[in-house]
Amino acid sequence: MPLNVCSWRTAVPFAAVALLLLTACGPSVTVDEAKDANNPACAPMMVALPDALADAKRRTTSSQATAAWGDPSVVILRCGVTVPGPTTDKCVTVNGVDWVMKEGDSYWTLTTYGRNPATELLLSKNKVPSDTVLTEISAAAAKIPTTGHGCVGPNDVPNPSPSTTPN
Repeated sequence: MPLNVCSWRTAVPFAAVALLLLTACGPSVTVDEAKDANNPACAPMMVALPDALADAKRRTTSSQATAAWGDPSVVILRCGVTVPGPTTDKCVTVNGVDWVMKEGDSYWTLTTYGRNPATELLLSKNKVPSDTVLTEISAAAAKIPTTGHGCVGPNDVPNPSPSTTPN
């Protein structure tokens, strides 16, 4: 066997293994997976997630059905969280996807409403514009089936008719 053919057969597998080892050692974000992370309905959303949100690039994560953007992370996503029930928390609709919003000390928690499984976003306050993130994520989140229930506000609830009482 000529020397250059033998070298080629050795070099290609070696280079492939080296590349895999180098990419596997890259820093990934540790994210706890949600209870229902293995739900197959998460898959279409996960493959549709953008590579960047605002100016934050997507990073690898440690768990199934999770994503993170920014270094350090400014947005964390988990699919398969508990589906929220009726709530008085603020709810917004972005591109046909309803999100329940809760304000924390250093971040916002946004959870899809009326979709099963539910998706949770953690957004760092004042680090990334929430309207931009929700606009860019909602197209992917819309791939999760709707339950037919959505946000309602005070104007959506009928007023009770005044009762009349005899004198």
